[in-house]
Amino acid sequence: MTPPVHGGRSARWVLLAVGAGTFMSALDGSVVNAILPVLRAELRTDVATIQWVVTVYLLAVSGLLLGFGRLGDTHGHKRVYVLGFGGFVVSSALCGLSPGVEALIAFRALQAVGAAMLLSNSAAILTGSFPPERRGRVLGLQAMMTYLGLIVGPSLGGWLTQHLGWRSVFYMNLPVGLLAMGLSLRFVPRDAPIARDEPFDWTGAVLFLAGMVALLLGLNQGHAWGWGSPGIVGLLAGATVVLGAFVALEWRLRVPMLDLSLFRNVTFRAASATALLNYICIYSLVFLLPFYLLQARGLDPAHAGLLLTAQPVVMMVAAPLSGSLSDRIGSRWPAMVGMAVLSGGLLLLSRLGASTPLSHVAVGLAVCGLGAGMFIAPNNSALLGAAPRHRQGIASGVLATSRYAGMALGVGLSGAIFTTMLAGRAEPDSAEALTRAVDRGFQVASALAALGALAAAVRAPDVAGR
Repeated sequence: MTPPVHGGRSARWVLLAVGAGTFMSALDGSVVNAILPVLRAELRTDVATIQWVVTVYLLAVSGLLLGFGRLGDTHGHKRVYVLGFGGFVVSSALCGLSPGVEALIAFRALQAVGAAMLLSNSAAILTGSFPPERRGRVLGLQAMMTYLGLIVGPSLGGWLTQHLGWRSVFYMNLPVGLLAMGLSLRFVPRDAPIARDEPFDWTGAVLFLAGMVALLLGLNQGHAWGWGSPGIVGLLAGATVVLGAFVALEWRLRVPMLDLSLFRNVTFRAASATALLNYICIYSLVFLLPFYLLQARGLDPAHAGLLLTAQPVVMMVAAPLSGSLSDRIGSRWPAMVGMAVLSGGLLLLSRLGASTPLSHVAVGLAVCGLGAGMFIAPNNSALLGAAPRHRQGIASGVLATSRYAGMALGVGLSGAIFTTMLAGRAEPDSAEALTRAVDRGFQVASALAALGALAAAVRAPDVAGR
């Protein structure tokens, strides 16, 4: 593992290096999502094709996270992390040079490889570089960088696209990525991999990649293709078989890619499940609320976008404070209360009407942001702290996979509820019908967040005894 950096200037530079990578990946994702209409017009393609610019990235990252986390355990987290920076920077330049939409989709898949290397090892580097009593605060600051990227991305991307063209959105990763890579080479301590002599489970890595791609593609496209369509049924059935084979293989291997014995630890198991539920709730909100604001209420995109920033702004402030608090009182109570607050915020948003004051929407978003911000850093700290030193890469990969699987599940679940509620209605595009569909989705998400609060409550006390 990485030798701990006990405070001082070196510790701040390690945090800055990892935080810059976190900021860059969040910024890139939010920018590309925001300029999809521009890309469709500039590259002269249809909506279904241009959506693959986002979808292929999501699928590739989700399927590769566990493998690269394990690779960090066997070959060193710093080495995989820095190589990920190099791959991300090169592929970003190739995205900017893309002559057409097919090339852009291919280079986005390549970009996802670099992103997976970064995301699956960043938390392991921070956990190994800082003592346990500072872990919550450090992970909270890393979460703050994620939310900062999500806040800055859409407005910065819009400005760059308007003045310099869509290619500049990808070129902006070059200076940020090179700076962060230089900081990582200079300040992140070189770690001697504890699992160096253990073989890499290539069969498990391929099975997991294939299973996750099939599962997330089915969930992501279900509301568009139809949940009963042969394509979706085939993808979900295939994912079940392949992932079942993956689990069976991992139980038999002496050195598996995913050490399933980690889930025997009640804290690791509960923190993983709660992280998944949290991201399902957050991305249900991200998917549903724009339908209410843009279609049911008729807001323009700029006004709706400004209103939606209430959530990540509050999350950005709450995450480091909650992380610091968890270092003092333990992670169980902040995580449990955070999920309960998130459930309350979603319940507030489930009571929207066609003429609800927008201030009510802003309050609901702020409450959701407060709950998510309170939850994430303490829960991440508990999950990583429950894994032994030689399995930190796997734990970091599980954490990142929970985020991306939760993203797909949230969009898939809320999309299914939304389309089901609108099906068969005489006026499915009316404000009343849209509002009812959005409200039902928020009710389900609120119940899932309450379930997450219970999961956080039943896990074992951590080092602080709470």
